[in-house]
Amino acid sequence: MRTQWDVVVVGASFAGAACALAAREYGLRTCVLERKRDPGIKLHTTGIIVREAAEGTWLSRLPPQLVHRVEGVRLHAPNLRCMRLSRPDYYFLTTDTPGVMRWLAGELRDAGVELRLATPFQHAERECDGWNVRDVGSTRFLVGADGAKSRVAERAGLGRVRDFLYGVEYEFDGLRLAQANALHCFLSKSFAPGYIGWAAQGPTGVQVGLAARHRGTHATTPDAEAFLRHVAPCIGIDAERKPDAVRAGLVPCGGPIQRIAADNVILTGDAAGIVSPLTAGGIHSAWKHGWAVGEAIARRLRHDGPPPEQVAQQVAPNYRTKRWLRRAFDTLQADWPFDLLIGTPPLRWAAERVYFNRGRGAGAFNVRG
Repeated sequence: MRTQWDVVVVGASFAGAACALAAREYGLRTCVLERKRDPGIKLHTTGIIVREAAEGTWLSRLPPQLVHRVEGVRLHAPNLRCMRLSRPDYYFLTTDTPGVMRWLAGELRDAGVELRLATPFQHAERECDGWNVRDVGSTRFLVGADGAKSRVAERAGLGRVRDFLYGVEYEFDGLRLAQANALHCFLSKSFAPGYIGWAAQGPTGVQVGLAARHRGTHATTPDAEAFLRHVAPCIGIDAERKPDAVRAGLVPCGGPIQRIAADNVILTGDAAGIVSPLTAGGIHSAWKHGWAVGEAIARRLRHDGPPPEQVAQQVAPNYRTKRWLRRAFDTLQADWPFDLLIGTPPLRWAAERVYFNRGRGAGAFNVRG
């Protein structure tokens, strides 16, 4: 019996969209399920895109009104002294993330993908050559791009994300930072133990947030209001202004999970833990992995290529160095060394490798639920 779909992708964010678009380039019958009725609401990502993604992926087609270019980083010590980091010809794009998500939905439809909004993944049963997805039909491959609490992973018995940060972010429409051409990153054990705070100029306003290591039942919510009062003078915004929107949620920080695939089912993006353990950057890595998964499925079905489950595991980034640095940061973080070392060559050397990843880009800051 001929299956209704070649691939069903659960989740229409960056990894899921990349997987679906790659599959459609090979003519696969592709369906994407998205639980939200509007892909631009209830977002969980700051949406900062590194140059590699802005130039080397489908995201190079983003309309100019949806992005704002920044060309460096201002790294602030706990005492708010700062140093400027940059790399020749390197830049980041901050985004109107709701607009980007809606644009991606349009790109999926234009490519011939069946995009079903307001359609959460409910259940799936294995068939001899794939899966039968409730209310969707039969598919050769099922791809979970449905976040760190993936229901696809739960149903298929795959690995689960275990290590998290907890992030809070404020959005201020119409505001402009005093230094709008940089990502502002704040080191502070007091406000962001195990991670950092940030401020970024976007196309429609300013985003200010922070995240901290999330330790189960003993976790505390980062104090975004106190953090905003602390940093407002150095970024040039009014600390008393109420945010126009607030995001909060868990951010994976443990690196890729051990088991991201089984027969005819694959995880990608947050569901697979493909988020930098150190920077919490995920858009570029998620897009690359999602695209590789979609392409591998297509090559398997069209040209008898290698098993896509094997490819998905092989192309997942390992983040070995960043996982080691994550453990060190969790264990050894204190304020006084950063106050002492800000502006010095050793800290500059280390920071440039975090943010510019030896020339390959660090990813993007993310806040997810």
